[in-house]
Amino acid sequence: MSGERGVILRAAVPGDRWAVVALADRLADFELPPGRTAHEIQVADHHLFDAQLANPSPDVLFLVAEEDGVVLGTIFVNTRSDYFTKATVAYVEVLAVSEAAAGKGIGRALMEATENWARERGFGRVELAVFANNRRARAFYEHLGYHAETMRYVKTVSGEQ
Repeated sequence: MSGERGVILRAAVPGDRWAVVALADRLADFELPPGRTAHEIQVADHHLFDAQLANPSPDVLFLVAEEDGVVLGTIFVNTRSDYFTKATVAYVEVLAVSEAAAGKGIGRALMEATENWARERGFGRVELAVFANNRRARAFYEHLGYHAETMRYVKTVSGEQ
């Protein structure tokens, strides 16, 4: 697969782990909601990366965007059942692009690859979650035609954050 410029989209391999983990740090690059830490957001998906790299599943799309041997972006997509219809959907767990590559079409190319992957499997939807405070990500997804469907509300009821 190839994307924009000299960017190549390819399946992630074990040697990409360090780059993907570094990109995951960008997932907390916004004004965090109360009770969330950057660290917990950054590491939350590491187990997904590790499981897929160790034992690849055909029900997962795990790509990196690479240019001149440098990983500039990644996407990790699971399959899930829609809560209401139980139909299988593609669910974007992680989309991250390096700060240097932001705004250069890499996120769009990774999302288009995801939509194509879902379409080829007969899935009717691509779904994802984004923090309400993450205005940059929300604007990006809305620009691609995604829209908010539900909102999750939380309240801390103990002294723990």
